[in-house]
Amino acid sequence: MPAEDRSNIAAALLSGGLDSMVAAALAKERGQVVHALTIDYGQRHRREIEAARAIASALDLASHSEISLDLRQFGGSALTADIDVPKAGVGEDIPVTYVPARNLVFLALTTAFAETRGAGRIVIGVNALDYSGYPDCRPEFIAAFAEAARLGTKAGIEGGGFAIDAPLQFLSKADIAREAARLGLDTSLSWSCYDPRDDGLPCGLCDSCRLRKGGFAAAGLEDGLSYPAET
Repeated sequence: MPAEDRSNIAAALLSGGLDSMVAAALAKERGQVVHALTIDYGQRHRREIEAARAIASALDLASHSEISLDLRQFGGSALTADIDVPKAGVGEDIPVTYVPARNLVFLALTTAFAETRGAGRIVIGVNALDYSGYPDCRPEFIAAFAEAARLGTKAGIEGGGFAIDAPLQFLSKADIAREAARLGLDTSLSWSCYDPRDDGLPCGLCDSCRLRKGGFAAAGLEDGLSYPAET
């Protein structure tokens, strides 16, 4: 497929979180044909898989595919092993919620998915400002992966490679909340919590909950999700 045709087709990594929802919606706003990929990696916050399905339907994406990859076989993270999710607040060190090489693995899968869909763009909602310090969210990593994808794929050799679109990379959580509002998104469809409660509510205390709540508060906007009163 000619490069000029591929450039308007996007493969979006859709986790079900707020960031991936906004990133996919921005791609649609730019007039791109968006095919979404959701990866069920055995995470404890499996509620986000349901969220991804709801988001894909609400955004009326061109297609939505799911793949299972059981990273519980490796463990090494509070999201894939029997390790407590930290609730004390966002620190400066890389937390135990870091899943080893997750975005490296996910982007590799999304690149393969993009090739099968004839996509010249890969959309990911990583953020390098208000985040937990994960190394695979940094712009250096995204740029390096784009080069690896160009060198390691047929589309890269014959069709010019892939543009890695990370539209939220340098936005604050407040900015992301504002974008969700501007786009008219129903944020209640998304899910961010690492450790859902038995009653179905987000915990309100994990890093992801704190960052999300802080973003909406700083933007002066109401989050569509409800949190426990005690948080």
